[in-house]
Amino acid sequence: MTGANRPAWATVPVDEERYRPLYARLLGLRFVNPGGVLCFLFFEGAIALAVLLALAELVSWWAVLVLPVVVAAMVKLNDMVAAIVVRSAALVPEQERDRFRRQMEPVVGRARVEWVSHSVPGVVITADPVPPPRRANPSD
Repeated sequence: MTGANRPAWATVPVDEERYRPLYARLLGLRFVNPGGVLCFLFFEGAIALAVLLALAELVSWWAVLVLPVVVAAMVKLNDMVAAIVVRSAALVPEQERDRFRRQMEPVVGRARVEWVSHSVPGVVITADPVPPPRRANPSD
Protein backbone atom coordinates (compact mmCIF):
# COMPACT_ATOMS: atom_id res chain seq x y z
CA MET A 1 0.00 0.00 0.00
CA THR A 2 1.33 3.40 -0.84
CA GLY A 3 1.11 6.43 1.37
CA ALA A 4 -1.21 8.32 -0.98
CA ASN A 5 -3.94 5.67 -0.84
CA ARG A 6 -3.94 5.27 2.92
CA PRO A 7 -6.64 7.14 4.82
CA ALA A 8 -5.59 9.73 7.39
CA TRP A 9 -7.15 7.77 10.27
CA ALA A 10 -5.06 4.63 9.77
CA THR A 11 -3.01 3.76 12.82
CA VAL A 12 0.18 2.52 11.15
CA PRO A 13 2.37 5.33 9.77
CA VAL A 14 3.52 4.98 6.17
CA ASP A 15 7.17 5.03 7.25
CA GLU A 16 6.68 1.96 9.44
CA GLU A 17 4.68 -0.03 6.87
CA ARG A 18 7.76 -1.77 5.48
CA TYR A 19 8.77 -2.96 8.98
CA ARG A 20 5.48 -4.69 9.64
CA PRO A 21 5.31 -8.50 9.44
CA LEU A 22 4.48 -9.99 6.05
CA TYR A 23 1.25 -11.50 7.40
CA ALA A 24 -0.11 -8.08 8.38
CA ARG A 25 0.98 -6.51 5.09
CA LEU A 26 -0.59 -9.27 2.99
CA LEU A 27 -3.89 -8.96 4.83
CA GLY A 28 -3.77 -5.16 4.50
CA LEU A 29 -4.42 -4.60 8.19
CA ARG A 30 -4.89 -0.93 9.04
CA PHE A 31 -6.15 -0.91 12.62
CA VAL A 32 -5.08 -4.23 14.06
CA ASN A 33 -1.31 -4.11 14.38
CA PRO A 34 -0.07 -7.57 15.39
CA GLY A 35 3.60 -7.99 16.15
CA GLY A 36 5.89 -10.69 14.86
CA VAL A 37 4.98 -13.20 17.56
CA LEU A 38 1.24 -12.81 16.98
CA CYS A 39 1.65 -13.14 13.23
CA PHE A 40 3.68 -16.29 13.82
CA LEU A 41 0.93 -17.69 16.02
CA PHE A 42 -1.79 -16.71 13.58
CA PHE A 43 -0.18 -18.40 10.60
CA GLU A 44 2.30 -21.05 11.66
CA GLY A 45 0.36 -21.78 14.85
CA ALA A 46 -2.81 -22.41 12.86
CA ILE A 47 -0.92 -24.77 10.55
CA ALA A 48 0.60 -26.62 13.51
CA LEU A 49 -2.79 -26.93 15.18
CA ALA A 50 -4.36 -28.23 11.97
CA VAL A 51 -1.55 -30.78 11.54
CA LEU A 52 -1.98 -31.99 15.12
CA LEU A 53 -5.74 -32.30 14.68
CA ALA A 54 -5.23 -34.17 11.40
CA LEU A 55 -2.67 -36.52 12.96
CA ALA A 56 -5.12 -37.25 15.76
CA GLU A 57 -7.68 -37.98 13.03
CA LEU A 58 -10.11 -35.45 14.46
CA VAL A 59 -10.28 -33.56 11.15
CA SER A 60 -9.35 -34.33 7.58
CA TRP A 61 -6.10 -33.14 6.03
CA TRP A 62 -7.96 -30.32 4.30
CA ALA A 63 -7.92 -28.55 7.66
CA VAL A 64 -4.20 -27.87 7.19
CA LEU A 65 -5.14 -25.60 4.30
CA VAL A 66 -8.46 -24.32 5.57
CA LEU A 67 -7.62 -23.37 9.18
CA PRO A 68 -4.95 -20.73 8.36
CA VAL A 69 -7.32 -19.20 5.80
CA VAL A 70 -10.14 -19.07 8.36
CA VAL A 71 -7.84 -17.47 10.95
CA ALA A 72 -6.71 -14.89 8.38
CA ALA A 73 -10.33 -14.14 7.52
CA MET A 74 -11.16 -13.61 11.19
CA VAL A 75 -8.16 -11.30 11.67
CA LYS A 76 -9.21 -9.27 8.61
CA LEU A 77 -12.81 -9.17 9.87
CA ASN A 78 -11.56 -7.90 13.23
CA ASP A 79 -9.63 -5.16 11.41
CA MET A 80 -12.74 -4.16 9.47
CA VAL A 81 -14.81 -3.97 12.65
CA ALA A 82 -12.12 -1.82 14.27
CA ALA A 83 -12.28 0.51 11.26
CA ILE A 84 -16.04 0.89 11.65
CA VAL A 85 -15.69 1.60 15.37
CA VAL A 86 -13.02 4.25 14.79
CA ARG A 87 -15.07 5.95 12.09
CA SER A 88 -18.23 6.01 14.20
CA ALA A 89 -16.31 7.31 17.22
CA ALA A 90 -14.89 10.11 15.09
CA LEU A 91 -18.42 11.21 14.19
CA VAL A 92 -19.49 11.66 17.81
CA PRO A 93 -19.18 15.31 18.81
CA GLU A 94 -16.83 16.16 21.66
CA GLN A 95 -19.73 17.33 23.82
CA GLU A 96 -21.39 13.92 23.58
CA ARG A 97 -18.11 12.19 24.39
CA ASP A 98 -17.72 14.32 27.54
CA ARG A 99 -21.28 13.57 28.61
CA PHE A 100 -20.74 9.87 28.05
CA ARG A 101 -17.52 9.95 30.08
CA ARG A 102 -19.32 11.68 32.95
CA GLN A 103 -22.11 9.12 32.89
CA MET A 104 -19.72 6.18 32.79
CA GLU A 105 -17.54 7.21 35.73
CA PRO A 106 -17.09 4.30 38.10
CA VAL A 107 -18.97 4.69 41.35
CA VAL A 108 -17.54 1.69 43.15
CA GLY A 109 -16.88 2.50 46.79
CA ARG A 110 -19.02 5.61 46.88
CA ALA A 111 -22.15 5.74 48.97
CA ARG A 112 -24.32 8.63 50.01
CA VAL A 113 -24.68 9.03 53.72
CA GLU A 114 -27.34 11.63 54.46
CA TRP A 115 -26.86 11.83 58.23
CA VAL A 116 -23.21 12.93 57.98
CA SER A 117 -23.12 16.71 57.68
CA HIS A 118 -19.50 16.78 56.57
CA SER A 119 -16.94 14.33 55.33
CA VAL A 120 -13.36 14.16 56.46
CA PRO A 121 -11.06 11.85 54.49
CA GLY A 122 -9.40 9.19 56.59
CA VAL A 123 -11.74 9.56 59.58
CA VAL A 124 -13.92 6.64 60.55
CA ILE A 125 -17.24 7.63 62.05
CA THR A 126 -18.56 5.19 64.61
CA ALA A 127 -21.81 5.08 66.48
CA ASP A 128 -22.87 3.36 69.63
CA PRO A 129 -24.23 -0.10 68.97
CA VAL A 130 -27.95 -0.21 68.55
CA PRO A 131 -29.66 -2.43 71.13
CA PRO A 132 -31.52 -5.39 69.67
CA PRO A 133 -35.23 -4.84 69.18
CA ARG A 134 -37.31 -5.92 72.13
CA ARG A 135 -39.76 -8.67 71.57
CA ALA A 136 -43.34 -8.08 72.45
CA ASN A 137 -44.24 -9.80 75.67
CA PRO A 138 -46.76 -12.54 74.90
CA SER A 139 -48.35 -12.05 78.33
CA ASP A 140 -49.40 -8.44 77.49
